[in-house]
Amino acid sequence: MSVFTARDFNNHEQVVYCNDPKTGLQAIIAIHNTNLGPALGGCRMWEYETEKEALQDVLRLSRGMTYKAAVSHLPLGGGKAVIIGNSRRDKTPELMRSFGRFVDTLVGRYITAEDVGMTVEDMVAVSTQTNHVVGLPSGSGDPSPYTAYGTYKGMCAATKHRLGKDTPKEMKVLVQGVGHVGYHLCKLLHECGAKLYISDIVEKSIEKVVKDFGATVVPLNEVPAFDADIYAPCALGAVINDETLPHLKVKVIAGSANNQLHRSHHGNELNDRHILYTPDYVINAGGLINVWYEKAQGGYDESKSLVHIDKIHTTLLEIFTAADKQKIATNKAADHIAEKRFSLER
Repeated sequence: MSVFTARDFNNHEQVVYCNDPKTGLQAIIAIHNTNLGPALGGCRMWEYETEKEALQDVLRLSRGMTYKAAVSHLPLGGGKAVIIGNSRRDKTPELMRSFGRFVDTLVGRYITAEDVGMTVEDMVAVSTQTNHVVGLPSGSGDPSPYTAYGTYKGMCAATKHRLGKDTPKEMKVLVQGVGHVGYHLCKLLHECGAKLYISDIVEKSIEKVVKDFGATVVPLNEVPAFDADIYAPCALGAVINDETLPHLKVKVIAGSANNQLHRSHHGNELNDRHILYTPDYVINAGGLINVWYEKAQGGYDESKSLVHIDKIHTTLLEIFTAADKQKIATNKAADHIAEKRFSLER
């Protein structure tokens, strides 16, 4: 299997395969671009069906982190890691420490953090082997509430631009994926008075959101054609694809998942159908912004982090306006802004 000619290689600087037979660790670390600073991005543990699928995921995710950092005005590059395996069955403290040792060999070019299938406790285990990790209890902790807060602010920007309202109050909002980030987003939506609908593959997550916020459950097979004002994908990516796109009945897509568009051209198709797409790496940058402030001089300051996250609202309004003016899809408008910032001479 080739890396250099992989469909999503996109001029990555470095791709590292990590193998430790003793702990069972099989991981890939991808560093996309470090023009603006060290590559920061979470570690995801997922039971990929093939090695090719794992490579595709880590390449797309790390590239997205480059764009996310750039559009968020952070002095960071983009990187990501994936561990191949079932996080509920295969994860052990020894495996996480092994991963930490591999991260440490990159001497700061890659900084890791929590992502899908990971917990703050896992990052603590990683931190016993390397200093190049953020999202620890001694710092800002779980980044999920901050990602959710940024997603909510971005959703408000989208409702203002497309629907003329400052918040999603009394709007039908479908949240797909109500785990860490999705749960906190549901809380914010409930507090603002949105009509909350949810879907997930994990029954316990569904039960908790129904109990806490009175949400209505939508079966997974009904999600693509569900009639709502706003669709918020908050689980895995590629949910906007050739199969789902023709069925969409929403006015706005604004969720926290990475790589929601299966391919870039799907942004054009959404634009043609007058569905406002809120670029994922812009709206979900709250977690990245927050963990960056762990590295700030003088120590972590939540108030400064929240002020920075609030700017997601302004950034998205600028992107929506630029897209309308240039008659291009919103994902293209966001890409142009990010690329201008990180495409610097070394």
